[in-house]
Amino acid sequence: MVNVGPSKKRRNNRNGNHFRKQRRNIPWRRLLIGSLWGTMALASLSMVVAVAYFAAQTLFASDYFKVEQIRVENNRRISREEILALSDIHPGTNIFELDLGRISTRIEENPWIASAKVRRLFPNQLVIHVAERTPKAIVSLDYLYYLDAAGQVFKRLERGDPLDFPVVSGINRQALLARDEKTMQHLGAVIGVLKSLDGRKVFNTSDVSELGLDETGSITLYTCKGGVPVRIGQSDFDSKLNRLEKIFPQLKTRLSFIDYIDLNVTRRIIVKLDAGDARGKG
Repeated sequence: MVNVGPSKKRRNNRNGNHFRKQRRNIPWRRLLIGSLWGTMALASLSMVVAVAYFAAQTLFASDYFKVEQIRVENNRRISREEILALSDIHPGTNIFELDLGRISTRIEENPWIASAKVRRLFPNQLVIHVAERTPKAIVSLDYLYYLDAAGQVFKRLERGDPLDFPVVSGINRQALLARDEKTMQHLGAVIGVLKSLDGRKVFNTSDVSELGLDETGSITLYTCKGGVPVRIGQSDFDSKLNRLEKIFPQLKTRLSFIDYIDLNVTRRIIVKLDAGDARGKG
């Protein structure tokens, strides 16, 4: 029989070549050089960071960033000195050591300040921008308090505070403190009336001495002259006041003879005359 397979010697040669092909040469030299470069780069980066950190610390601690000037903006009622006292910022303090949020909060402790924003003006200045509250009415609770256009009861009246604002009556103090839903809705209606009165030429807040709320939330205005009740209800204030302004110049000279004015009838105004003699008001 003829042996057709490869000779034993040839098979051995093939096996040897096969093992030699699987063996790889590891480039140790290249790996060592790459590792060396990586280590040097990391060391260089660490050195740069350390130098930068040291330089920054030195710069921040220098006199270059110490507060030298504080500018106060948009204050009208509250003086610059009062705002600076509230801020508790001391000249010479490093500008980066200041907690701007905390400074704003301290300034806002004054009831006249609605908001305060503090910003850095490099290298050594601070700017304090305030928004002050403007009273729109006086609320009668256990004491008298100012009410602003946002419906915020913000300050108890003290001696010397202006009194030339209409008074809001009929709001329960405890319900207001608890932010009772119905009470807040009624207060929102009062703000709506005040906004509607703002800017009018014939009948505005200077003609109103009081805004009275009843238990249902219906609002009655009382005129400064004569104390005449003007029933305006709970809504649609603009159109009702528009109708009133058309005849108010004629009514103004006769307020002492009027018992009440009712604006709650659609497209009409009811003027009830006093059945008795003129009341002699105003």
